[in-house]
Amino acid sequence: MRFVDIIEKKKAGKSFTEAEIDFWIEGYCKGDIPDYQVSALCMAICFQGMDRQETAWLCEAMLNSGSQMDLSDISGCICDKHSTGGVGDKTSLALAPMVAACGAKIAKMSGRGLGHTGGTLDKLESVSDFKIVQREADFIKQVNEINLAIIGQSEKLVPADRLLYGLRDVTATVDSIPLIASSIMSKKLASGADTILLDVKYGKGAFMPTVEKAQELAQTMISIGAHFQKDTRAVITSMNQPLGMAIGNALELKEAIDTLQGKGPQDFTRLCMEMGSIMLMQANIAQDKKTAAEMLHEAISSGKAVEKLKEMCAYQGGDVKKIENPNLLPKATHIVPMPSLHEGYIKGLHAQQLGIGAMRLGAGRATKQDQINHAVGIVLQHKTGDYVKQGDCLAYIHTDSELSEEWKHDFYEAISYSKESVEPDTLIAKIIDSNE
Repeated sequence: MRFVDIIEKKKAGKSFTEAEIDFWIEGYCKGDIPDYQVSALCMAICFQGMDRQETAWLCEAMLNSGSQMDLSDISGCICDKHSTGGVGDKTSLALAPMVAACGAKIAKMSGRGLGHTGGTLDKLESVSDFKIVQREADFIKQVNEINLAIIGQSEKLVPADRLLYGLRDVTATVDSIPLIASSIMSKKLASGADTILLDVKYGKGAFMPTVEKAQELAQTMISIGAHFQKDTRAVITSMNQPLGMAIGNALELKEAIDTLQGKGPQDFTRLCMEMGSIMLMQANIAQDKKTAAEMLHEAISSGKAVEKLKEMCAYQGGDVKKIENPNLLPKATHIVPMPSLHEGYIKGLHAQQLGIGAMRLGAGRATKQDQINHAVGIVLQHKTGDYVKQGDCLAYIHTDSELSEEWKHDFYEAISYSKESVEPDTLIAKIIDSNE
């Protein structure tokens, strides 16, 4: 088998066999197939696509390129969720403890932030001494004992994805739904969960620009899940504006803690409740959404949800006092109000621009080598649809340095106004629970 023939085949729009995909992934991981040939193939896939069977085979080949977590010693149904990334997306920090407090097992591997999107691990590390690296045996023990663990992804899982993603990132071949879907699902499947819930985002702060594209990606991933007999469902959500009010690591963790205590922003709370209900049904803990919602409300009102976060923190070496009192979390040296320059209804809050603004403060990474400042970020005071007067505070900027005029200009450019009333942004566009 010659790899150049495989490139030619996809260039002509033909479908691969399972053997051809295995040859590609195995050969690339061994170093037998050079980057320039794989780059050419990825570009051909960008133009010609892959059908769902090809995509499932690609995911399987990537999955088999490394080790897989064996979670069979965990009793009960093991649940996982994944977000395609967004600004202010601290969902795992609140959702996982809520669901775990209701009896579900959450064995989650998360990543770090890059660019305008934040990473769950960075937010958890706002708590001093919080350990994100664990031995597999300790990970399993923790989930069995308290239903919840969130750790860093093992380097041994899906090495093919790291190789391919690094190549795609520098060859303009990232935006291919089959390649995105196989990348995400190979890592989720390698993590060993029984059920997977996907939060697929669209809009100005997301990778998928439209609801339609987000739905296509979701259906492709659900199809892969069906191939592996995994209960995989998806929620299509808007990222046209930041999720919640806080953008930045410690600030988002505090907002998650508030949400676990019933004091979180309306949009973020709604998303956690919706996703939590689905996860409880996936785990067969609740038979319907009404029952699931009641269980989640009880977990919050009784204090069990926030206690679960504290338990996880204690198990993973973190300072629990900072969960009990979020005011002890890292703080910026300056908190700067940003007054509105106009009067009217807020028409839009450009999520990506605001995310980049937070990154420039130090809340995110432009490159993988950059250091995170856990204290800095943005706390919005208004969302789309709100009416503001000139001089009203739009946001508080938490910063360790003086804001430049350029930074302020870019912040204001991210906000648009209307003289006419504006409908609030629709957060949840669609829920997909089957392989259509």
